[in-house]
Amino acid sequence: MSFYDIYKEYNWEEIKDFIYSRRENDVIDILFKENLSVEDFATLLSPAAEKFLEDMAQKAHKITVMRFGKTIKLYAPLYLSNVCQNACTYCGFNVFHKIPRITLKKDEIEREAKAVADTGIKHILLLTGEAPNVATLEYLKEAVSICNKYFSSIGIEIYPLDINGYKELIDVGVDYLTIYQETYNRETYDKIHPKGKKKDLLWRLETPERGAIAGMRTVGIGALMGLEDFRVDEFFVGLHAKYLMKKYWKTHITVSFPRMRKAPGVDTPFVEVSDKNLVQSMLAMRIFLHDVGIVISTREPANLRDNLIPLGVTQMSAGSKTEPGGYSLKEDENAEQFHIEDNRSVDEIINVIRSKGYDPVLKDWDRAFVIA
Repeated sequence: MSFYDIYKEYNWEEIKDFIYSRRENDVIDILFKENLSVEDFATLLSPAAEKFLEDMAQKAHKITVMRFGKTIKLYAPLYLSNVCQNACTYCGFNVFHKIPRITLKKDEIEREAKAVADTGIKHILLLTGEAPNVATLEYLKEAVSICNKYFSSIGIEIYPLDINGYKELIDVGVDYLTIYQETYNRETYDKIHPKGKKKDLLWRLETPERGAIAGMRTVGIGALMGLEDFRVDEFFVGLHAKYLMKKYWKTHITVSFPRMRKAPGVDTPFVEVSDKNLVQSMLAMRIFLHDVGIVISTREPANLRDNLIPLGVTQMSAGSKTEPGGYSLKEDENAEQFHIEDNRSVDEIINVIRSKGYDPVLKDWDRAFVIA
């Protein structure tokens, strides 16, 4: 059994009808509950729940402090390559987009890693486009080996691998995996992925599970908000996270809430998602899944990120660049995957976190724990 067996039990339109049929009284009853059903979670994602965001915020804050304390883990992305074989209609790396294609060489990876490490960051997320013939498994293992010198925790956001592929990367130092489903709507997924391996919904849907089976310490999932109705997509994200947390209880599961941003060849989201929509999704997720990690990246503007700190966030990116070579090589910014909104330095974000009464966490893991 995999998550696909559960996914098949839910009809997109029926879930949507249920969410939009909820009324204020339905929401009020749930706010007093300790443990929520999936139907309760769907209700907190409804338009009717928007009137109760303050109540939801207080509850989400209380749960988060109880489970995680007042801490925010910081990480930075490091793009190794923007070469991609897919034609995702929402992504700057689309194979048909005329952008400079860059794959970092070993010495360039070293310079990028050192530049990030010099900011104090100890958690790095390595990213590539989806081109296994360019960013091969051997290439990725070499990149991880270089980064081992600078970082205590190394994550990957790359093309989906099989279980053995993930095991090989874990053996050289990777400890967490991030993989977004983009959207859980079958028809939309098929339409926005017209070419490439990514067109296979099932292969991608079961990727987080393969990572957990391989032994990833942390697995992060999410939907790209703006591709479809966010309320329904976030329902499926919560359903997916709940399944993974129960079945793979040794693996820490995190959820991200990325909103579509402008990128080379991509102008606007397909469906508008407001700040209020993002906040409601995050609060509902926290109240539904008390132990899930919640990630907010530099896709979001500085002011919004600052205000989200007390509301359930446990992890934030800082000082990010989204193009290969962006930290030290000053490559063409047209090679970026998307435009970031929060351009502040790591030090500036650390100061903001402290001003909110929270502790910025630059290191919470060391590979020596498992080697020993």
